[in-house]
Amino acid sequence: MSRYRTSSSPRLINIGFGNIVAADRVIAIVAPDSAPIKRIIQEARERGVLIDATVGRRTRAVVITDSGHVVLSAVQPETVAHRFIGRDVEEEELPDPERPEGFGR
Repeated sequence: MSRYRTSSSPRLINIGFGNIVAADRVIAIVAPDSAPIKRIIQEARERGVLIDATVGRRTRAVVITDSGHVVLSAVQPETVAHRFIGRDVEEEELPDPERPEGFGR
């Protein structure tokens, strides 16, 4: 079997810091701030289906999969979504601590 990607190979999405998810398994990419999403994270932790891919950084996006797994990412949901739809994003994964979020873009 070929080691190269074929049409039957899953499309993989970088969710930050070398962590990837299969695009065809993703059903939602959301911000972690609302109470319902915090509840989903806690329930996933209790069920043992939470995957923390933040590498010790602040959670900025929550990826929910069709298998019920919940994946935490340190990358903004918009960045993950752009990667999901195939658009290149030049935004670095780590925010500039000298500049408040949303300024200077």
